[in-house]
Amino acid sequence: MQKQEAEIWQILEMVKDPEIPVLSIIDLGIVRSIKITKPSNNLTGSEVCVAVTPTYSACPAVDMINADIKNALLEAGYKNISIEQVLFPAWTTDWMSASGKEKLKKYGIAAPIGKSCNQTAIEELTVICPQCGSDKTKIISAFGSTACKALFQCNNCLEPFDYFKCH
Repeated sequence: MQKQEAEIWQILEMVKDPEIPVLSIIDLGIVRSIKITKPSNNLTGSEVCVAVTPTYSACPAVDMINADIKNALLEAGYKNISIEQVLFPAWTTDWMSASGKEKLKKYGIAAPIGKSCNQTAIEELTVICPQCGSDKTKIISAFGSTACKALFQCNNCLEPFDYFKCH
């Protein structure tokens, strides 16, 4: 079972966030657990249940992510798949992997700053420009291209960029 679970984690590493395609759902930290159970009749194979916490409860990408999880597992030969939505505890950017935060930066999105429990007002943050590395940036809007991002601009290179809000 442990080998099978490790294989499923690897499969899920390939499932991308539809809104930020450089991040996997593992990078985001939204996969809470994987449960594998063998049915008592052993005729239908193992059942796989993936517990997922959405980045926020109204996230428009949830249905697509769930479908992508099922499709990835179906392609790998798993047949009995269920997705469990886990809303408590609520997802936090603290669950994102360090690798995921680095991928955000390379993609041109500033990663969340600090821990969610020690939030600073967004207007007071010093957000580093992912384009040129300058700390001379300013907030343009607390709301960016998606609800989880804010729009900033660099005063050095003058490029606008998204900041993935800490929450």
